[in-house]
Amino acid sequence: MSNQSLPLVIAGPILRRVTPDQVVLWLVTSAPVACHFSCQTAQDLTPRAQSYTDAGEGIQLGEQAWLYLLNVRPDYPLPVDTLLHYQLLLEHDGSSSDIVDLMPWLCYEDSQTLGFMVRPKLNSLLHGSCRKPHYPGNDGLHQADAVLADARKGRVDSPSLLMMSGDQIYADDVAGPMLDAVHQVIRILGLWGEPIQESAVADSEELYQSELCYYRREELLPHDKASELVKDKFFGGVKKPIFTANTAHNHLVTWSEVVAMYLLVWSPQLWPHIQLSASRVDDEFRDIYLQEQPHVEAFARGLEPVQRVMAQIPCYMVFDDHDVTDDWNLTAGWEVAAYSHPFSRQIIGNALLGYWLCQAWGNDPDGMEELREPVQQFIAERSAARHKEIVDQLLDYGSWHYSLPTSPKLVVLDTRTHRWRSESSLGKPSGLMDWESLSDLQQELIGEDAVVLVSPAPVFGVKLIETVQRIVSFLGKPLLVDAENWMAHPGAANVMLNIFHHPRTPRNFVILSGDVHYSFVADVVLRRQKNSPRVWQITCSGIRNEFPRTLLEWFDRLDRWLYSAQSPLNWFTKRRSMRVRFRHPERYQGRLLNHSGIGRLELNDAGQPELIEVLTEHGHHSFPASNGKRRERMRQRFRYRKSLHPDQSED
Repeated sequence: MSNQSLPLVIAGPILRRVTPDQVVLWLVTSAPVACHFSCQTAQDLTPRAQSYTDAGEGIQLGEQAWLYLLNVRPDYPLPVDTLLHYQLLLEHDGSSSDIVDLMPWLCYEDSQTLGFMVRPKLNSLLHGSCRKPHYPGNDGLHQADAVLADARKGRVDSPSLLMMSGDQIYADDVAGPMLDAVHQVIRILGLWGEPIQESAVADSEELYQSELCYYRREELLPHDKASELVKDKFFGGVKKPIFTANTAHNHLVTWSEVVAMYLLVWSPQLWPHIQLSASRVDDEFRDIYLQEQPHVEAFARGLEPVQRVMAQIPCYMVFDDHDVTDDWNLTAGWEVAAYSHPFSRQIIGNALLGYWLCQAWGNDPDGMEELREPVQQFIAERSAARHKEIVDQLLDYGSWHYSLPTSPKLVVLDTRTHRWRSESSLGKPSGLMDWESLSDLQQELIGEDAVVLVSPAPVFGVKLIETVQRIVSFLGKPLLVDAENWMAHPGAANVMLNIFHHPRTPRNFVILSGDVHYSFVADVVLRRQKNSPRVWQITCSGIRNEFPRTLLEWFDRLDRWLYSAQSPLNWFTKRRSMRVRFRHPERYQGRLLNHSGIGRLELNDAGQPELIEVLTEHGHHSFPASNGKRRERMRQRFRYRKSLHPDQSED
């Protein structure tokens, strides 16, 4: 396809890290461009910040694909809590184009420019995780777009940021039509190929032409002693270590596939150039392809609001399992199997390369700078030796976590690459963070009055579900139930819970999580401690995904019955020193909200939640504090009991 038929911008712009001293933008173009950025308030005649990025500063991903990360450093701190209008001009072939002229839908109603706000105080934010393109439901980012539209009109407070807490893509759960679109993007843009180590296919091109390419990719992975060990003892008969999910038949393999996936889930620009057709798959899989196709097409039609909102609110991200692969580092046995063979090791490394290019680099460009040169060297040379070298560096990299200098401080945890491995068995679940990283976390929190902690998996989850995972793990099958929760490993659980007991850590903890495909809010305090810190576990998942509805309803009912406040089963949990109370969402039966949507959180000046809600296509579901009438009835009951037993304490 000729360069002239492609739009100049094929993904982005996405607003990434924003502080008074820094503005970061991410975009991908179909040709090398020079980027001119400027921003100003409505009253300014001169820009508050300007930047020029030469065309040669982009990373060329293919014959017609260049990735740019604009790292703008203002001469003076930008004004806070003020709408800043920004202009992005792209120079190519002697002409200059305004991004708004190229994509007019990026602007909100009654506006001719793009804008953002620098909000170092976290009074309001949006958050969510788990956005699966072929899920037959609404995209929660449409609700985020509606919030931002209302904010532009002054109807609501403008959110400080959008926190995407995991599974921005599903590398291990790809619909056939989506993989078809990925391969068309690779051909359209000429994304670079790669040799494949010790596989049944020699390189990426042979993979794309293979009869196993669609719906049969699990058959490509090798048999070796490590994978056989894991298969026999821990996988319950699944043949390969990397494809443990039963939806992994189209698992992404090459780094170009991963990059193409990001371009397709964040931007509508390439979709008009894609023609989906079931003729590309074997007859036995065509019915599945045709069932998935309408959902993928509906997802693609809804991408303009997604592109608009991501261009005008700071977007921060962190990986969870599906950004790389299901059960990523779940057990020490999984690691032995997955990292012992060059092919499976390459698949994980390719996912991390795509993550660095499309997510991590924009979170903290200065902190991620050490990886820029080796990534650029690999992409420039693309030799097998360079590929192995960059995969090794990415797998060994230990600084995927980051924090923001906001008030309260926002701390984003890496719960994937610093695992606390079980010392008793290869098959037991690993802790989500090891002792060293948890110790570093505690040091980072000391002295803070309040903190917003982003943990992809909830710290305080549903006890019954965690118990089921624990039982199945005890039977040697943790991979069958995705046993990834903070309480699954005693060492990690105890150290994390001790952080809440430490006298110098924050008095107010807000924990934002996703992962589980349902939403809930729990209030947590320490038992028998007058000056207990207050903890709010706020989980919003998924942006475009849900839990099996009937199963979740039964889990919710049984959990309320088995783990009620008076239940003796609570004393067998690791959280027995804490009182965990789930809130009930308004206009919804049960405590576990099972709708795709986006979470919205408002905090007061002390860092305590004032409003917690999930915005869905069915309406807004808020999670209010305990009902006042119910609380008064409990107080009356207590006063009556105390009149009979004066020594009884309220706790």
